[in-house]
Amino acid sequence: VQLQASGGGLVQAGGSLRLSCVAYGRASSQYTVGWFRQAPGKERESVAAIGWGGINTHYTDSVKGRFIISRDNAKHTVYLQMSSLEPEDTAVYYCAADFNPRNFAVTWGTASKYDSWGRGTQVTVSS
Repeated sequence: VQLQASGGGLVQAGGSLRLSCVAYGRASSQYTVGWFRQAPGKERESVAAIGWGGINTHYTDSVKGRFIISRDNAKHTVYLQMSSLEPEDTAVYYCAADFNPRNFAVTWGTASKYDSWGRGTQVTVSS
């Protein structure tokens, strides 16, 4: 299975972007997907995650109320709608899939739980 993230770019503070993550090579959609980001000189951090049914979602505190994660299983695609972007959101954003999710509510932000990672997409927010 390969994941491909896209949709990054340069945007002014207060603007919006929508990231997409497409999974290739897997017929089933029974996997959870997480978005992570890594800014220069900082550790990778979890941003949001969504269960395979699209109902259960989790967000890191700094993006709650600004980002929305969703998925379209027919298209094997997970989206991250980012609004009210801040310069602090500048980072490379990665999507990842967990094909054997357990205790999703507890493990959603743990990078080591994810089995497959896509290449990142750069998001730059100017002030």
